Amino acid sequence: MFLLRPPASAWPFTGPSHCTPPPRLLGPASLSSAAPPPAASASSAAARFPGFRTALPRPVEGGRPGGREYWGRTCMPAMEGGESVSCDYQPASPPRDACTYSSCYCEENIWKLCEYIKKHGQYPLEECYAVFISNERRMIPIWKQQARPGDEPVIWDYHVVLLHVSSGGQSFIYDLDTVLPFPCPFDTYVEDAFKSDDDIDPQFRRKFRVIRADLYLKNFASDRSHMKDSSGNWREPPPPYPCIQTGASKMNLNDFISMNPEVGWGAVYTLPDFVHRFGSKN
Repeated sequence: MFLLRPPASAWPFTGPSHCTPPPRLLGPASLSSAAPPPAASASSAAARFPGFRTALPRPVEGGRPGGREYWGRTCMPAMEGGESVSCDYQPASPPRDACTYSSCYCEENIWKLCEYIKKHGQYPLEECYAVFISNERRMIPIWKQQARPGDEPVIWDYHVVLLHVSSGGQSFIYDLDTVLPFPCPFDTYVEDAFKSDDDIDPQFRRKFRVIRADLYLKNFASDRSHMKDSSGNWREPPPPYPCIQTGASKMNLNDFISMNPEVGWGAVYTLPDFVHRFGSKN
């Protein structure tokens, strides 16, 4: 994945600087008349905006004000609307700093997290899902990311998180690139990281491909070619382990990033449908 900072002529939001997007993403009336062209891949997206790609630092332990994050328990105070998280929830993963992590390879980070959950068996694998976040233009705003931890969003071409739908009735998001708790209660993550579609032009709204973890482990493949430039040099250092491949494919990443429901595995949701399907109120 790439953090996109497009030139001012292609920036879809109003603001004084194309490198300093405003905290709210305004609707159609406030958008520039110059819409960005659709991206065919992560590498082509970076090629359109040379010099604006940036590597992410390793996430550090962070948290929602008033909350706390530590291994073995996930505790949060009651939030507006009455949601609270039991301290009895045991995370499905190792501590954040112990997770397999390579900057800009979120799809592989989550694959490795699924592999860990399968191997250790603390929770049934069928409770877990890989969630690809993108849209037709491959330009999506997400807040509370380590690359920009304040009140402003970053613009990814795509992002991947893990969703755990626990038998206890609560869902949790595992995002290795966020400053929110790890794991984070689903509703808290949605409120803080996705906010609302109401302030975002429809062409930049997020979509979600939700794939069962067992299917993701079985079918995902990447030769990492999307992370090489035209000269064959790595745009970001690759993970130290071999490429993830299957007997049927060496590279099908685009089938997972695609938000065409006729392509790939899993189900594709809009943000409201995603919240309706997995939020605590349901």
